[in-house]
Parts: sequence; C-alpha cells; structure tokens
Amino acid sequence: MKILVVEDDQPLLKTLISILKEEFYEVEFAIDGDNGLFLAERNIYDLLIFDIMLPHKSGLLIVKELRSKEIHTPILLLTAKDSVQDRVNGLDVGADDYLVKPFAVEELLARVRALLRRNRPVDEDELRYGPISLRSSEHEGFVDGKPLKLTIKEYELLEYLLYNREQILTREQIFDRVWGLDSEAAISMVDVYVHFLRKKLSQCAEYVRTIRGVGYVFRRE
Repeated sequence: MKILVVEDDQPLLKTLISILKEEFYEVEFAIDGDNGLFLAERNIYDLLIFDIMLPHKSGLLIVKELRSKEIHTPILLLTAKDSVQDRVNGLDVGADDYLVKPFAVEELLARVRALLRRNRPVDEDELRYGPISLRSSEHEGFVDGKPLKLTIKEYELLEYLLYNREQILTREQIFDRVWGLDSEAAISMVDVYVHFLRKKLSQCAEYVRTIRGVGYVFRRE
C-alpha cells in the first residue's frame, strides 16, 4: 500500500513516516501544499494524509482541487483545530476522515486501516471488473472463469490497472508500481507487457486503452 503524507512540521513528518513504514506501508511525502498537490495528481496512492495548515496551499484547498478532478483516493486530514465547524469544513470539501493533533499512534493506524479497507473489494481474495477477475491467493487472472495463465509481471500489471480502473495512468506511474524506480529495466517494458496482457485478455483486450503520449486507462466503455 502506498501513502502520501503532506506535513510541514518536520519532526512530526519524520515520526509519521517512521510509524507507517514500520507497518510496511510505502510512504512518499511533501512539506508544502503545492508539492503535495503535484504528487497527489501525478501519482497513484492508496491513501492521502494532509495537514490542513500548509505553506502555499492549505490541505482543504488540496482536497477540493483533487475532488474537482475526480481523484477519489481516500483522504485523512490532520489538524490542531478541533471545533465541530472545522471538522465539518474538512468533510464537506471531500475528506474522508479527520484526526486532531496530538493523536495516539494506535488511533492513527486504526483510521489508516479503515480508510484503506474502503478501497478493497468485499472479498479481498477476488477483484472483479466485468468478465475479468483476479484471485490474489492464486496470483492468477480469469476471463469468464477461464484462467489467463499470467506471468508474475503480467499479474501485477493487470492488478494495478484493475485497482485504478477508469483512471488514466502514465507509463511512469505503471513502471514505478510494477517494476520500481530502481529497476534496471527500461520504461519501454510497460508497452511490451501491455501487449502481452492484451493478447492473453483476448476478447477483453480493448479494455486496456492507449492514451497517446501519456499511458493507459483500463475501461470498458
């Protein structure tokens, strides 16, 4: 699971990163609103954690801009403000939860887990989209119940596309998640494996749509 933390209080930021990494989350961060918005728009995250009072652009403005662009990643707001109206304002602009500083580590992690569960399918072993399904226990994909016989990278690519279906993904985003930025493979491997995946998807190959000059989107219509 990949989490973005945007917090300008650097001691708190370091603590948050340490806590989340100890729970085996992958963490990226920013210390101001402009960079936080840039990362949240450019990359795909499973959860966004924003302080409200940030340099350049507040956490509330970031949430509002992301929701206006149809980015529906779960958002947890952190703030020292604890009035009912402050909480209402945060939730009204599109945040999913609100945590007042100072907070207990146990409560932070419980809220993180709860928000991440919202993005998981009811049956966490199986992910479905139309006739396509993935079973994590078998590390295999199926079309109308017939196995696709996917390689490891093909499975990881299809899983990433399915979890982010109907969102445009750049080649860089796909490469970062499936191969990793420290991989010695070339970014052209994204196109190669999309080709492999389309061949195995057969009648559903058109679901993997090319966005010329950008990347791909997984969409039925």
